[in-house]
Formats: sequence, C-alpha cells, structure tokens
Amino acid sequence: MIRFLIRAAIWLVSAFLGLVVADLLLQGFFLHWDNWWGVLLAVVIFAILQSVLAPWILKMAHRFAPAFLGGIGLLSTFLALLIAVLIPAAGIGIDGPVAWIVGTLIVWLITALATWLLPGVFLKNRVQGGRA
Repeated sequence: MIRFLIRAAIWLVSAFLGLVVADLLLQGFFLHWDNWWGVLLAVVIFAILQSVLAPWILKMAHRFAPAFLGGIGLLSTFLALLIAVLIPAAGIGIDGPVAWIVGTLIVWLITALATWLLPGVFLKNRVQGGRA
C-alpha cells in the first residue's frame, strides 16, 4: 500500500511539474492560476489519464503498430492533455498548434525526468527514516 501511495505521489508531482514548466516556458500553454481548484483538477486528471493511457497505448501499439512503440509517452501525454483541456472545470488551456506540439514535448520530458528522479528522493528519505 505504501508503494502505491508513493507511486501515486510521484505521478501527481511529476504531472504538476510538467504542467507548470510548460506554463512558464511556453506562450499559448497556460494554467488558470486564479482558479486553484481548476489547476489541481487539471493535474489530477492529467496524472490519472497519463497513468492509464500509457500502458493501454503501449499494448495497442505493440499489437497493431510496433513502429510507434518509441512514441508511446508522447502520444499518451498528448491525449491526456487533450482530454484535460476538453474538461471545462480543469484549469488548463492550450492555444495554437505550436503550443500543442511543444507543450506536449515539454510536459512529456519533465514528467519523464521527474518519474525517473523522484523515486530516488522518496525512497532515500524512506530508507533514512527507517534506519532512524
């Protein structure tokens, strides 16, 4: 159960970091900070969709289109962003094709790095806490 909670926290933090970095760096990609509930909703929706869509798209690509296996993360990131933007209450907006393409790349890169680096931080703290 602890492992599941740590994994969920990592997904949420990585989604938050990816969306915030894209918001800061990219014109046309924005989070509606005046509605913090909407931003929180966008992060949760994106994280859940990303964690559900990635394995499903991987399975479909492996089965029907093996040439697309390398782009699974990008495709699942794009679809998760698309669905999050379509939900009216979510506090995220993306305007223009450049913002969609570059935003997908930024969010994918940041979430990939965060999900790779954050387990070491969480597990290191957990191991040190267990020793104390």
